[in-house]
Amino acid sequence: MNLVIVESPSKSKTLMKYLGPDFEVMASVGHIRDLPKGNLGIDVDNKFETVYEVSPDKKKVITQLKSALKKSTKLYIATDPDREGEAIAWHLLKVLKPKDIPVHRLVFYEITKSAVQESLKNTRELDKSLVNAQETRRILDRLFGYKVSKELWKNVKGKLSAGRVQSPAIKIIVDREKERQKFVMANYFSITGEFIKGDEKFQAELKSLDSQGIAKGNNFDRYTGQLKSDGVLHLEDANSNEIVGNMSMDGWNVSALDTKPFSQNPYPPFITSTLQQDGIRRLRTSAQQIMRIAQSLYEQGFITYMRTDSVHLSDEAVNAARAQVKDLYGEKYLSDKPRVYKGKVKNAQEAHEAIRPAGARFQTPDKLKSQLSDQEYRLYDLIWKRTIASQMASAKLKTTTAVISKNSIDFEAKGKTVEFDGFFRAYDVGTDEPSSEQSNREKYLPSMEQGDQLSAVGFERNEHSTKPSPRFTEASLVKELENVGIGRPSTYAAIMSKIQDRGYVNKTKGMLIPTFTAYAVVHFLERYFSDLVDLQFTAQLEDTLDQISNSSVQHVDFLGEFYFGSNGSPGLKKLLTNEFDKEQSRTIYDIKNGTNSEPIKLKIGRYGLYLEQGDRNTSIPDDTIPDKFKYINAQEMIDLQKDDGKEISKHPDTGDTIYIKTGKFGPYLKSGEKMKSFPPGISIDDMTPELSENVITLPRVIGKNESGEEVQIDIGRYGPYIKSGKKNKSVPKGKDIFELTLEEAIELVNKGTGGVLKEIGPDKDGNQIVVKDGRYGVYITNGKVNVTVPKDSDYDSLTLEESIELIKNKKPK
Repeated sequence: MNLVIVESPSKSKTLMKYLGPDFEVMASVGHIRDLPKGNLGIDVDNKFETVYEVSPDKKKVITQLKSALKKSTKLYIATDPDREGEAIAWHLLKVLKPKDIPVHRLVFYEITKSAVQESLKNTRELDKSLVNAQETRRILDRLFGYKVSKELWKNVKGKLSAGRVQSPAIKIIVDREKERQKFVMANYFSITGEFIKGDEKFQAELKSLDSQGIAKGNNFDRYTGQLKSDGVLHLEDANSNEIVGNMSMDGWNVSALDTKPFSQNPYPPFITSTLQQDGIRRLRTSAQQIMRIAQSLYEQGFITYMRTDSVHLSDEAVNAARAQVKDLYGEKYLSDKPRVYKGKVKNAQEAHEAIRPAGARFQTPDKLKSQLSDQEYRLYDLIWKRTIASQMASAKLKTTTAVISKNSIDFEAKGKTVEFDGFFRAYDVGTDEPSSEQSNREKYLPSMEQGDQLSAVGFERNEHSTKPSPRFTEASLVKELENVGIGRPSTYAAIMSKIQDRGYVNKTKGMLIPTFTAYAVVHFLERYFSDLVDLQFTAQLEDTLDQISNSSVQHVDFLGEFYFGSNGSPGLKKLLTNEFDKEQSRTIYDIKNGTNSEPIKLKIGRYGLYLEQGDRNTSIPDDTIPDKFKYINAQEMIDLQKDDGKEISKHPDTGDTIYIKTGKFGPYLKSGEKMKSFPPGISIDDMTPELSENVITLPRVIGKNESGEEVQIDIGRYGPYIKSGKKNKSVPKGKDIFELTLEEAIELVNKGTGGVLKEIGPDKDGNQIVVKDGRYGVYITNGKVNVTVPKDSDYDSLTLEESIELIKNKKPK
């Protein structure tokens, strides 16, 4: 018997379809061991030797793998074809210790019969250079996360974290928000004229008046709101109104006409980063979800490996794409010769192809629709379109610019027409709806000749204001990280998730808004560990990891230079011995309002964010939006703290007086620096000394769960909740958080992660429909089909009929 080990059960099922009865395929379910949780796990003085521990939840898996290995004559390791997959393979061999049987590394980039059979003929040895690159990355991440994070805890606030890629990503977002805070808005007008040629009307915009150009948004300084130069005319309310009032309808002519043809070439096939960017935009989801969906498509054998920096297509893929273009659209839509793309990503070598449909003949999306979930179908459709389009003919377009003049007044009209749609037929960058491709790209102008006489229909003023730099979305942040060379596309989804889970970024309407906690982290790292948030330094680390992966740099030498220093660089060890100024580290910045006002310090402390002015202070919500927070807001909140409030009791641990105070967001308790919100439904009159002592001592550990993780109770902005390990669960209305037993708390948390929230009723076939809370949110199920509850719906109010309809509209796999 031949034993094949992969990472995931779904991948093993697909692989079994192409292997005979002489093969047994088992899954490791990801990594089987890691660095210890309780200590560094790295001997920095002994060539960075690592100590790994088997993950507690993988002991059963390892027992099963060892048992299967005893009955096997050959071992094939078929983990993913990248650094992480190579490292999983290495860890498996270290733990399983296969003896007296041959071991082969099986590598394929798509799970198809031909690819699997070919890989069996061309097995290889484990690539230790790839393993070294992965382990070096893991060691760097541990040194950053373990040692630097400890300094954040001691000098800024507990439970903060630093990360090799996470911290630069936060800095990029914070720097953009700081730009927005400095931004000064400018208002200006434009004037649009509607003209008529024959029976056709079209619009043009005022371009110049008396040979002076009209100011647009980019003519204003972003930080003063003033014009950058005197060479343009600023249209304001009064003068724009006067200009429109003086405009006459007749006597206009086409003074200039310029027509230019141009071609637009198709885009390269997807790599990981471009798939995330387009997938986020079109599927309206997160980078992490896009990668989950792509992983599922790969493991089911529908697409090639989804972690790749290469835009290359194999000859097989090029032939498949070109054949399909010819079949579906005709030969005129095919490029004259096969298109070859060159990637812009340095050292793109971790997979030999771009992301494309699997196989020598691509399956069209409609053929797979019944086998895929809605999101899987949409992502496969996107990948298929992009791959097909990459071998199609260029689109042919034409732009026309007409200048409409009278005396010293010039209007300008622009039009764009598609002469031949080319690759737009399959894939349009602006839309995923074929029916709207033309309207999305074309703007018609009537046929005109220079010298033609025109009449105006009317003129109108349009008020505008300049806009600050846009905040990053997940898609645009992925693009920015790739542009500056930070991280690898395969890690971007995890970064997006981590910076949100850590409370450094809030995602609102798709925008990534940094918190002031993120400001504090960036402020501290810029002062004491500047390299950790230096984009160029971080990009150089990525280059070095690539060099380790191809054996051109020795990983131990690099780690030694990084940690101990070299060539004038102090190294991380020396930076960790800095004298840290806690007061400065906890001050995010001073909020000022001119020279005469007393500054207000925005600070972070043990219990969160607060404002300090002289001897007065007050807390502010963690989700305060930085670019909206001004001196006037801060002063209002400080002014609400003029009196000490009502004394109610003493803190049972510190002995400090507990006061009842009223802030901008209602009553709260304050003792020393610590502040806690009132429990829901409790008024000032209801607050007793005993209750105040209970509240002010939160968060409180009430025991440990079945995994040995602490279970805490606390009251947050949205009310009482339980924290068990990494899981949070709100305490239902009517339950007293202070009377909860450990068993009740654990039951509540577990109910919120897979338990039934509501029983709705049976459908016509007798299947019981229930609402559950799962890993990815609340969903409805009849036991066969799962449907996510729409975000704008309240599951408590869902009727049986509505639930049946939701399930009916989603096809099961």
